[in-house]
Amino acid sequence: MLESNFSEYSSVFLYFIVGLVFVSGGLFTSWIIRPNRPNEEKLTTYECGEDPIGSPWGRFNVRFYIVAILFLLFEVELVFLFPWAIVFGNEELIRQSDGLWAYLTLSEMFIFIGVLALGLAFAWVKGYLDWEKPIPETPSVQTNVPDNLYQRVNEKWS
Repeated sequence: MLESNFSEYSSVFLYFIVGLVFVSGGLFTSWIIRPNRPNEEKLTTYECGEDPIGSPWGRFNVRFYIVAILFLLFEVELVFLFPWAIVFGNEELIRQSDGLWAYLTLSEMFIFIGVLALGLAFAWVKGYLDWEKPIPETPSVQTNVPDNLYQRVNEKWS
């Protein structure tokens, strides 16, 4: 009995070792045959095609976190609504319970959506859904062109 358990564990251990050797062998081979020609452009941080500006340790608005949490809240709602819709439409359960199943599942879903609506109302009242809009600033530029020329161009093309 002991030898059969040991042989089962040894096959799992052998599988683990072969997988580890396979992965490390692939990484080692790619490390050996890869070209290594670093330059300034390759060593920069990639941010959606834009050059990075400032420190990566910069602060960001906490409202991004709140919006992400609200998004997850309503994504989780969908995860619960799809299985409910499948179970709610099960004709066999409705027939077996003389329609009571449909009423119970429907009332359960109304309670669930009601709790989510209360959460949304709470976030709305607390102002978590409001976003501070930046005040647009007209840039001032020092130029030799007179202001009345700008006004004439604006009138012509507006």
